[in-house]
Amino acid sequence: MKELLPRLAFDPCQPPPASPLWLEIGFGAGEHLAWQAAENPDVLLVGCEVYRNGIAACLGRVARDRLANVRIWPADARDLIEQMADASVDRAFLLFPDPWPKARHAERRFVAPANLDSLARILKPGAELRFATDDPVYLSWTLERLPLHPAFGWQVEGPGDWRQRPADWPATRYERKAIAQGRRPVYLRFRRR
Repeated sequence: MKELLPRLAFDPCQPPPASPLWLEIGFGAGEHLAWQAAENPDVLLVGCEVYRNGIAACLGRVARDRLANVRIWPADARDLIEQMADASVDRAFLLFPDPWPKARHAERRFVAPANLDSLARILKPGAELRFATDDPVYLSWTLERLPLHPAFGWQVEGPGDWRQRPADWPATRYERKAIAQGRRPVYLRFRRR
């Protein structure tokens, strides 16, 4: 970790890359991030995570699979987003975020007006935001906020659009755990207007 992390650290002060840039907020152990990087070698994947064991696991995947298109932000995603250039991100992922289930902690949820405004600023017009959760309270919270935000249009035509994970969206450890415990994940996609 001491050797690889400094080489893969993302510097938001550098000019945006010529290739598409995708941002994953809270990548856990990096399964999704590494899969996307392997499947999309022409895309720069930037992952944000504060959990050191998750960062170490992700770095192991990056090294094992020799992924040259992954960069890591080992701190709060909000700090990175604040420093990123306007309209610099082509796709963002917020997959199975901490639901902060207690009412007194709800303001800690990532889906909040200030964070959505910040995401809207860095997403290019037409960029996609992918969100997944298995928590019904966080799902309700999200559906009360994201579709109403003027910058985001919910990409939905029917129940299959949120009940089935798209083929280019791999399962995560959290998703498998939720399913094993009888919870049904929901997959939402939003387009930056």
